[in-house]
Amino acid sequence: MQTEIDDAPEHLIVSPFLFPELSSPLLQLTVIVPVRNEAHHLTQTLDALRNQLDCTGKLLSSTLYEVLLLANNCTDQSYKVASQYQRNYPDFPLHIAQIQLPPNKANIGTVRRLLMDEAHRRLTSTGNAGGIIASTDGDTIVDKHWVYYIMLEIANGNDAVGGRILTHPESSKVRLYHLRNVMYRTLIAKAEAMIDPCPNDPWPRHFQHFGASIAVTCQMYEQAGRLPEKPFLEDEAFYKALLRTDARVRQSPHVKVFTSTRTNGRVAVGFSEQLRYWAALDQSGNEQLVEPVEAILSKFRNRQKLRLWWQAQGQLSRPDDIVQIAQDLLVDANWLMTEIEKSRFFGQLWEKVEEAIARGPWAEQWTPVPITAAIQDLRTFVRS
Repeated sequence: MQTEIDDAPEHLIVSPFLFPELSSPLLQLTVIVPVRNEAHHLTQTLDALRNQLDCTGKLLSSTLYEVLLLANNCTDQSYKVASQYQRNYPDFPLHIAQIQLPPNKANIGTVRRLLMDEAHRRLTSTGNAGGIIASTDGDTIVDKHWVYYIMLEIANGNDAVGGRILTHPESSKVRLYHLRNVMYRTLIAKAEAMIDPCPNDPWPRHFQHFGASIAVTCQMYEQAGRLPEKPFLEDEAFYKALLRTDARVRQSPHVKVFTSTRTNGRVAVGFSEQLRYWAALDQSGNEQLVEPVEAILSKFRNRQKLRLWWQAQGQLSRPDDIVQIAQDLLVDANWLMTEIEKSRFFGQLWEKVEEAIARGPWAEQWTPVPITAAIQDLRTFVRS
């Protein structure tokens, strides 16, 4: 199907006719794949989605999940490749559409939201409010058990699942910067699990929740307010919306994808931009600077104390405890108490606290340190 969207009002942007085919009554999960000039990667991406296995190695039934692929503003053969693939594998529930967006709408945020809204419509049209919307990208290869483990994590009581995003080994120095960053953030995730554990997201886990591998139930997609309308970093904004409503997000080590390490990405801000930043650091002989470990641990400790206070609404704690938390986080105690009383969800409260920290003197107190030093400090902490 081919559609053109003019510069129209927002309510006309979300079309229920991108994928008019009827959904299977047994449908449990819909995979969305935004595609823009991915002709060289697309066959591998679709092969991986078609050959999904359960834990015993048996192919998953094609009635359980489907794939919605939207080729947007392509100047290559992406749509032709997808159409040929659909003809080659008629039993594979692949639905494709092509769209031409105006310049002010031609971004990944608009396209991913169009797709997620369509997935939500198709799943709920079968009466499945617990259906799962799973997102990946046109240059990404999902693991052979990707769908199975997403469904398993949701069945375990989670509202959303972030998948581990891996890159293929290469010899460039940029990869070294990438791996250092992964190690730093993984150690932070472990320290977080030790200090402020989350029952639905225990260790081992990871730190990723991006568009290349994120899944959410239809019910939580609605509760979080759908995918935010942002031209880039829409996945990060959606993750924050999930946390804001205390969604149970599992960052599962079993849910994995492999993605490209290209530096000519399709968005102004994203993984490709991060790779370019690391390349510039390497060329200048500099090292990435990050927040010192004691600052990170202080946030985790005080978040855990604040969470316990909020859950008990102060009944089991003293008002002086809030004063101490505010002092540690360098925010106003009266302001903090007011926000505690106003917040419906803890995630909503903590988001406001983080914003206040960013506006305050926190950065002046904690000078950034080289990432290698921070990694060593984190290793010392988790081992102790």
